[in-house]
Amino acid sequence: MQDIRDAILADDPAALAGLSVPESYKGITVHADEADMFEGMASREKDTRKSLHLDDVPTPELAPGEALVAVMASAINYNTVWTSIFEPVSTFSFLKRYGRTSPLAKRHDLPYHVVGSDLSGVVLSTGQGVHNWQPGDKVVAHCLSVELEAPDGHDDTMMDPEQRIWGFETNFGGLAELAVVKTNQLMPKPAHLTWEEAASPGLVNSTAYRQLVSRNGANMTQGDVVLIWGASGGLGSYATQFALNGGATPVCVVSSPEKAEICRKMGAELIIDRSAEGYKFWSDPETQDPREWKRFGQKIRELTGGDDPDIVFEHPGRETFGASVYVAKRGGTIVTCASTSGFMHQYDNRYLWMNLKRIIGSHFANYKEAYLANRLVAQGAIHPTVSRVYPLHETGEAANDVHHNSHQGKVGVLTLAPEEGLGVTDTEKREQHLEAINRFRGV
Repeated sequence: MQDIRDAILADDPAALAGLSVPESYKGITVHADEADMFEGMASREKDTRKSLHLDDVPTPELAPGEALVAVMASAINYNTVWTSIFEPVSTFSFLKRYGRTSPLAKRHDLPYHVVGSDLSGVVLSTGQGVHNWQPGDKVVAHCLSVELEAPDGHDDTMMDPEQRIWGFETNFGGLAELAVVKTNQLMPKPAHLTWEEAASPGLVNSTAYRQLVSRNGANMTQGDVVLIWGASGGLGSYATQFALNGGATPVCVVSSPEKAEICRKMGAELIIDRSAEGYKFWSDPETQDPREWKRFGQKIRELTGGDDPDIVFEHPGRETFGASVYVAKRGGTIVTCASTSGFMHQYDNRYLWMNLKRIIGSHFANYKEAYLANRLVAQGAIHPTVSRVYPLHETGEAANDVHHNSHQGKVGVLTLAPEEGLGVTDTEKREQHLEAINRFRGV
């Protein structure tokens, strides 16, 4: 693996092409025989550091249409937290289900799961039938793995009955030295970014793009007021940037003064620190308090000059969903994914039905949406929000940060890259955007 790292760091495609593929590599895994290790424990008590392992795993053979990528950096998404705490179900059920679909998919059904749904790196080799990508290409990957054998997915690949999230519902993910992806997951690495910066946007940037900007999501337009929960976090920070970049007005909801300052550095002006305001949307575990919804709505109107949100960008789920439905304007849209605080949502349907509001479910992005979102990053219109970077062997600690919401922005992981700050090939564009990049990283 050292030879591969050296060839990439030397930017020597010829040397890289002459190297053989390693028989094994190091990857972050969960183990099938530990799927019950946290049984009976509350979610917050489950320790990702106990379930995520750094293992040597065999390098799988490539199928047609696949690529083997030398991973320089990756990142933590909430799906890695779910995988590591075996919620809402063990991901080994996903791997078994996938393994039954074809002999090639059977490779994924293993007693270990190499996790991770982001990467930046370099193509090492490709399977049969690949023409657009070559060994030595610098790439990032989006996380939609799709078969496209059914008609349903040919208008929007997210509608394909066999679409899966790579590294979560498939094996051989990006928190590793090598990763296996379908080549229709690959996109060019933004040349002005470091490896860790380039790895961080993939899943959340594409998810936010579809959820907020795309016609498949909220179809945001100029002038829209957009309420964004967790606006400084891995997903919300991209929604905040898309709102600002697209002529909308974000109302950023955060949980601390430090996170409020991150939003200000992004250019947002309307910010609600929900901890400082003391909102308690649930009076007990079974009962919501509509008075708090009303107080929250009044705060939004105070900030906007009397406007309710045209769009509510929802991802906390159970804790906030009742408030989200209440505060959206008449005819407004609540667009939802993730549900990090709980999947069972409750809301008062009178405020939805009588006020002609809409709830839209959104899940990741199709290839075009992911490509357009990545292109905005490459153009310097949207900036990565990686705030802290861990080495591969400390991935459990990195995931624990995300699990307990102690992070700001995205949490990166160095895989083959020996240190931060490497991988920039367009220094002129780097200089043009360095102020914004550093601002978003809190530097």
